Amino acid sequence: EVQAAGVGGGLVSAGGSLRLSCEASGDIFRVNEMGWYRQAPGEQRELVASVAEHSMPIYGDSVKGRFTISRGAAKNTVYLQMNSLKPEDTGVYYCTANLIVAWGKMRGQDYWGKGTQVTVSS
Repeated sequence: EVQAAGVGGGLVSAGGSLRLSCEASGDIFRVNEMGWYRQAPGEQRELVASVAEHSMPIYGDSVKGRFTISRGAAKNTVYLQMNSLKPEDTGVYYCTANLIVAWGKMRGQDYWGKGTQVTVSS
């Protein structure tokens, strides 16, 4: 079974920090990209941060300077350090991974975690 699992959400006060972790597991040939999206109630899903192999991380404009995405020692692991959290950061955070899981595939397949709730109180 191939999956991406993200954890680490919680309830924090404004100005606080959280660290999210995500691991892609299973029979994976290659990890093309891993990252995080979030969705606030009544809002569309938006990119938070992502990092692809051999590339610099990219961030949504609203989190630049506050969030940092990083690779773990294992390339199938990624972390999202969230500092200076604001109430507007509240939402469900989904880990995503674009993975090649079969020989002969030219394109990776997207896998989504079930989401972890981040709530920032004022």
